[in-house]
Amino acid sequence: MTQSPITTTGSIEKLDESLDDIIKLGAKIEILARGFTWSEGPLWLPQENKLIFNDIPPNTMYQWSEKSGLQVYLKPAGYTGTTPRGGEIGANGLALDPDGRLVLCQHGDRRMARMDAPLNAPTPKYVTLADSYEGKKLNSPNDAVYKSNGDLYFTDPPYGLEKNMDDPAKELPYQGVYRVAKDGTVHLLTKELSRPNGLAFSPDEKKLYVANSDPDRAIWMVYDVQPDGSITNGKVFFDATDMLKKEPGNPDGLKINKDGILFATGPGGVLIFSPEGKHLGTIKTGQATANCAFNPDQTELYITAHMYLMRVKLK
Repeated sequence: MTQSPITTTGSIEKLDESLDDIIKLGAKIEILARGFTWSEGPLWLPQENKLIFNDIPPNTMYQWSEKSGLQVYLKPAGYTGTTPRGGEIGANGLALDPDGRLVLCQHGDRRMARMDAPLNAPTPKYVTLADSYEGKKLNSPNDAVYKSNGDLYFTDPPYGLEKNMDDPAKELPYQGVYRVAKDGTVHLLTKELSRPNGLAFSPDEKKLYVANSDPDRAIWMVYDVQPDGSITNGKVFFDATDMLKKEPGNPDGLKINKDGILFATGPGGVLIFSPEGKHLGTIKTGQATANCAFNPDQTELYITAHMYLMRVKLK
């Protein structure tokens, strides 16, 4: 893992003139750090003025800032067991809860957890938020987002299991999308997706978007969010299955800006969609691209792509 002089890579593909209102004219894809195994889960910490993200296989979370560069932030991040095991054991998606505490999707421990330490003194001590549904252990929580009322939504594909779908330790017969209510109860929202992955709310929280990282059905779904927190009326928002024949990367992480524009990692890099599902352009990283995150004023997009941490300046 190296903090190297900032270089650029890839290109910005414009498919619609409105992209000029979203990405800074002449913006480059900057490489901020490199040498990771599979970088994931970027999250900006406003109070710390730094980005944190995971390198999943080595079970390590890193921090990056303009001032201090690249450093280890937290280890172990996703698997705290003492018995060695294979697979993608680290943490994946990250979020801040309503109280500003760090919440992790822990692959190895197969749970949603909260770090039991302040952000400025990270310590690998964790409190379990959810690790089972109806008495069966979760697969490996992958990505998460909070609703403004404090409910935690997360996806649970099998990627953190040692043998994926064929792992004998897999207890649930499906891959679910879940909601953890403020009272700690876990609610299954849908089990219809084969590989649910990234998820995000529209700015008004009336829509929930979910990526499905299945190469045979590489889609983003959109659902109506009901007053009780459940989701209904699921329909395909965008189908990228044919794009996978030409570009690397399944639908994975996604973020939505204050104008409802979707930044969704998928075939080719980061695909940018209007709220109506029009593909406006792509940040073409040249890598299978895992996830992305904004800085506080949404003028920068940080991207985790295979072995790299990248950045693109936005308007």
